[in-house]
Amino acid sequence: MSTRPSGGQGPYAVIDTSAGTIIAELSPASAPKTVANFVNLARAGFFNGLVWHRIVRGFVIQTGDPLTKNGGGDRRRWGTGGSSQTVPLEISGLKNGKGTLGMARSQDPNSGSSQFYINLADNDFLNGQYTVFGRVVSGLEAAQKINNTAVDHSEQPLVAEQALVTSIAMRDTP
Repeated sequence: MSTRPSGGQGPYAVIDTSAGTIIAELSPASAPKTVANFVNLARAGFFNGLVWHRIVRGFVIQTGDPLTKNGGGDRRRWGTGGSSQTVPLEISGLKNGKGTLGMARSQDPNSGSSQFYINLADNDFLNGQYTVFGRVVSGLEAAQKINNTAVDHSEQPLVAEQALVTSIAMRDTP
């Protein structure tokens, strides 16, 4: 079991954020449905302008909720939205290690949609419960910077503009 995806095969997600650029190697061999869904959403511009709406110090940062677009909407509903597509839980040899990407979901294990998180620690207790579909290969310091954003009691950023995904582009190479 490993936190390493396919070993340099790509595709790569270039996640531009208000805190810098994060490049993640995705692992279609380990999570084909999740990766295909993520790539399709990224190419459609779905993630552009979304807030990292869940920031838990030393644990994870999470984004992908369309209800957070440009920091607007009802903040009480942040974290409850998703895309129109869902993907099933895909368990592979990948673990929730520091720097890996996982698909968030509701209580239903097969409810992954658009919300994803970046692990900021080795979170082994999440293994087998959430699909791990990639790992950060560059820019983990940008994720750490987002993790240092001031948050409220709900773990949401006090100033949404400080924790934005500006865009996600897909590439074949890092």
